[in-house]
Order: sequence, then structure tokens, then C-alpha cells
Amino acid sequence: MSTEKTTTSRRKFLLAAGATGAAAVAAPGVVKAQGPISMRWQSTWPAKDIFHEFALDFGKKINDMTGGDLKIEVLPAGAVVPAFQLLEAVSKGTLDGGHGVLVYHYGKQTALALWGSGPGFAMDANMLLSWHKYGGGKELLDKLYSSVGANVVSFPYGPMPTQPLGWFKKPITKVDDLKGIKFRTVGISIDVFTAMGAAVNALPGGEIVAAMDRGLLDAAEFNNASSDKALGFADVSKVCMLQSYHQNAEQFEIMFNKDKYNGLPDKMKAIIAYGVEAASHDMSIKAIDRYSQDYVELQQKDKVRFYKTPDAILKRQLEIYDDVAKKKSAENPLFKEILQSQIKFAERVTRWEQDTVVSRKMAFDHYFGANGAAKKI
Repeated sequence: MSTEKTTTSRRKFLLAAGATGAAAVAAPGVVKAQGPISMRWQSTWPAKDIFHEFALDFGKKINDMTGGDLKIEVLPAGAVVPAFQLLEAVSKGTLDGGHGVLVYHYGKQTALALWGSGPGFAMDANMLLSWHKYGGGKELLDKLYSSVGANVVSFPYGPMPTQPLGWFKKPITKVDDLKGIKFRTVGISIDVFTAMGAAVNALPGGEIVAAMDRGLLDAAEFNNASSDKALGFADVSKVCMLQSYHQNAEQFEIMFNKDKYNGLPDKMKAIIAYGVEAASHDMSIKAIDRYSQDYVELQQKDKVRFYKTPDAILKRQLEIYDDVAKKKSAENPLFKEILQSQIKFAERVTRWEQDTVVSRKMAFDHYFGANGAAKKI
């Protein structure tokens, strides 16, 4: 072959390779031209509630981690559907996803309330999340949602501290004080407080204070110092009873429409899974900071008086919960299956915790009691 022919052939090869390379470089541009994936979400919380802030935090984490390839817009409760209709809206695709709590779906299937409504068999919310991820809870939740035809993918996350018994007109000193009061709660707690003599009305968070102000409720529970402060509980009550077993181990739920979620690239699904865990940790440590600040402010600025719920009431809650759980187990095989799974897991992990973790009360009294050592260090 002549030198001239060789040079011509090489030139043709390089031109062809260049064209192929240019096409390969251009190809990502073609994909990007389709634009990012957009999702419209709704939380079950008013815009002013710290819970809606947690929902926004999750959306921002995913938006940032995907570099904008997935854009989640999070709207407050009522923007598209009422708070208690979130599951139906996400399942149907009216919304692409949402942020709430599983107990809000209690009307669809009572067993959904076992992810947070009750004493947790001495587990805290972190332990319940451990059961969900490592003790079989995830598979049971998938089974539960399938049983009611819910077209969703669910990620429980965000462990909550023990919730107060609630806000009242005067301190609650005995079980009989609950008889006849018009009280707001949700989930299995409806059955527990009803058995304790209260007239229960389940309302979304954003409607509670207005109902108390109009006399439709005498008392109510919601969740924590920051949410209760933002929602205006201190405007309608100056008495809050702390500690309760009615919602001792609750967490939030991040929910996707299953078709929308299944259509995502595997890489994006992985980002979501790890984003859930990052948001779970961030939520729990943010809550410690914010809840404690607002707990102080409610006392100092709003003149709220906090009381510990008497042990007699706590004991009665446990006794009634056991009766309610037995009844619902007899009525609902899935309820019984989930309950037994939790009990088996709880017996192991709570025994380990009770034996292993030192009580922090002694240390608290040592440093911050009447003659606290913290002042001397």
C-alpha cells in the first residue's frame, strides 16, 4: 500500500472515530434535554409546624444528592388533599409522594398503627425502627399495604421522643379525671382513651387548637414542645402533662407512589434509601436541640406549667392497651402477626438495654440537682 493511500485511510478512520466520539459526548446532552424528574409531594403538617420543616429537609437532601436530576416539591397539609387522605392520594398518583405518620392511616387498616401508636413493649422509637429494618417489620409493612391495595413504597424514619399525655384545662391527677372529657388523639390511642372514659375525636394537627378554642375539645395531645408551640396550644391551655405510653415509640413515614418510584433509575433509588437514613439522623438530633429550646420558652414566655403524668394513669394505659391489642388480634390476623413479631424482638432488645445502659437520672441529679456539681466544675 502506498504512503498516500495509508495516509488517506488513516484520515478516514480518525474522522469516523471523531464523529463517533462526538456522538457519544452529545448523547448525555440528549438525555439531559429531557429534563429532571419532578415530583409533587404533600406533608400532613401545617407549614408552620417543625414536622413540615422535616419534610422539606428530606426533599432538599434528595434534590441536592441527585444534583437536581430529581426535584421533589413538598407542599403543606391541605394544599392538594386533607391530611388524612394522603395515603389514598399517593396510591392513586394524585401526589407522587408524601410525608406523614403511619398511624394516620389507621382507618384503612388498624395494624398500621403498630408503627408508633402504643407503648412499643418498652422499646423506644429507635428500637422500633431497628425492628422495622432488621426484625422483619419492612416485609410485614409491605404485606400490610398490599392487603389494602395501597400502591405505595414506604420508608419509616425519624424516631420521635416520648409524646406528652396532652394539654388540659387543669392537671390530671387520677384516671377518673379523663372521664367525660372531649379529647383529641389518633390510632390505637383512640381505643385506649375511649376505654379510659374520654370522648375521642381524631383531628389533624392543624385543626386541634381551633377546636379547643371553640370548645369542641376539652383537651388534646399532639407531639412535642416545638410543634405544640407553633400550633398555638399555649393560647388555649396552660397545663401540659408529660410522659405517656399512648405514643411512646413513633416515627415518620416517607411515602412514594409505587409506579413513580419503580420508574426511577436504580442509582436514584439508592440515593433515596440512603437519603432516608441521613434525614432520619438529622431529624432526631435537630429535634433534641429545637424541642428543648421550645420547652424552656413555653415555660418562661408562655407561662405553661408542665406536670409528670401520674404512674397510676401510665399503668392503666398499659392494662387497657393489652385488652385492645388482644381484641384487635382476634379480629385481624395481620395485626396479630405484627404484634407477635414486635414482642419477640422487644423482649430481646429491651432486656439488653435494661441490663446494659446506665440510668442517666443519677448523672442528671449529680450535675443539675439542688447542689449540682456542674456549678462547681
